[in-house]
Amino acid sequence: MDRLQLREVGVNLGGQTILDGIDLTVEPHELVAIIGPSGCGKTTLLGVVAGFIHPERGVVSVDGRAVSGPGPDRAMVFQDDAVFGWMRVRDNVGYGLKIRGVPRREREERTGRVLDLVGLTASADLWPRQLSGGMRKRVDMARALAVEPPVLLMDEPYGALDMMTKQRLQAEFEGIFERSRMTVLFVTHDLEEAVYLADRVLVLAPRPGRVAGMLAVPLPRPRPPQLKLTPEFQQLRRRLGEMLEAAEAGLVGEVLR
Repeated sequence: MDRLQLREVGVNLGGQTILDGIDLTVEPHELVAIIGPSGCGKTTLLGVVAGFIHPERGVVSVDGRAVSGPGPDRAMVFQDDAVFGWMRVRDNVGYGLKIRGVPRREREERTGRVLDLVGLTASADLWPRQLSGGMRKRVDMARALAVEPPVLLMDEPYGALDMMTKQRLQAEFEGIFERSRMTVLFVTHDLEEAVYLADRVLVLAPRPGRVAGMLAVPLPRPRPPQLKLTPEFQQLRRRLGEMLEAAEAGLVGEVLR
């Protein structure tokens, strides 16, 4: 069971404390969104879990194993485009499998399955320059999903997209998450996105980054886009906005789990 745990995690960068005393447990097949004011350490927190950044204090573990660097049990989707321009779509998606030594036949089968999952089968032989921004983000997502990571880390993956494309990809990812067994940390600035996708939302306070509160999102899955129009959804969004305002003021509340 791929439980993700952070215990008293602290990070110093450039002589400043960026994260301080972060405690968080993410249960298997749970999606926790992370929000907070700019500069509160959201991306740094993902970097610590990914193994790109080593904390000065505390421990990060996946399934009881301490994280000491990048590993095959974690994959990351960045906000900026990470598609390889010199590879066709299918080669981009299969790249992670290739470097892990997955045999060619299995690699082709898994790549084809994921391309179908994200709606890119008809685009498999295109070059990235022939794709829209939303399609390129699907390629990023497919490459992460192809390696079947127990833990998926997402750093504002839809932040640079237009609203209609963003909402469409949110709905697609909600369905992908529902059918998968992944555990997900999802950084966003978008309160509506956080409530729509997450089981819980972690709110960080800045300077240094620390836990200000946690909002449970008891909305049933699957979640159709129309759910955003319901009173229950809007009430949760308003509550999250209030928590973010408190975090910006430096107020720290209680963590639910």
